[in-house]
Amino acid sequence: MKIKTKAYGTVEVDERQEIYFPYGILGFESFKHFVLMDAREKPFYWLQSVDVPEIAFILINPYLFRPDYSLDVPGEELEDIGITDSEDSLVFAIVTIPENQSKMTANLQGPIVINKKSRTGKQMISDNPRWKVRHLILEELAAVRNEVC
Repeated sequence: MKIKTKAYGTVEVDERQEIYFPYGILGFESFKHFVLMDAREKPFYWLQSVDVPEIAFILINPYLFRPDYSLDVPGEELEDIGITDSEDSLVFAIVTIPENQSKMTANLQGPIVINKKSRTGKQMISDNPRWKVRHLILEELAAVRNEVC
């Protein structure tokens, strides 16, 4: 199917890339159908609305810069989209990129969780106060690299 995207204009995507968000995304509850696309700039992804090209979110795998990240959400939240085994899920954080890109942040308090089998997703809210709405990605990535070296 062809969709209009915020980043790449009109593109062809496989219908199997579509992810249904029964509750939408916080603040965008009326938008339910998205596709997950690789971004040209790694390690990012686009979560693009199928219906409205202007609605798109940049995502990142939180474990890349926070290997200690844990998905601290009630089990019923995961069951709500059919996840009973963590192997069935993909976890992403929404990225905010300000004018000064070195200050880009990731929302670890409100992760996007996708059921790989059913292609259903949900933005969840972590009940762990350790995870904030704005984690500085580059600073935390540098800290991880320093720990490894």
